[in-house]
Amino acid sequence: MNAATRTIRRWEYQSARVAAALRVRMRQALRRESGQGTTEYAILVGVLVVIAIVAITLFKPKIQQLWDAIASGINGL
Repeated sequence: MNAATRTIRRWEYQSARVAAALRVRMRQALRRESGQGTTEYAILVGVLVVIAIVAITLFKPKIQQLWDAIASGINGL
């Protein structure tokens, strides 16, 4: 076996070890659920904000009338 063949085999062995280590790390990372709860809450808050913005936009005239009635009621005291 010449030096080039030994070098290629060594490289193949090392690349196989690196690939195996990467597979193990990927499996561990996929099993981890450490940030899942925080992400779910962030998505929930985002959806609620969007719903609130849509509701305020749709009901803006009614909210304005209600606000004006409350303000005039307070000023009449």
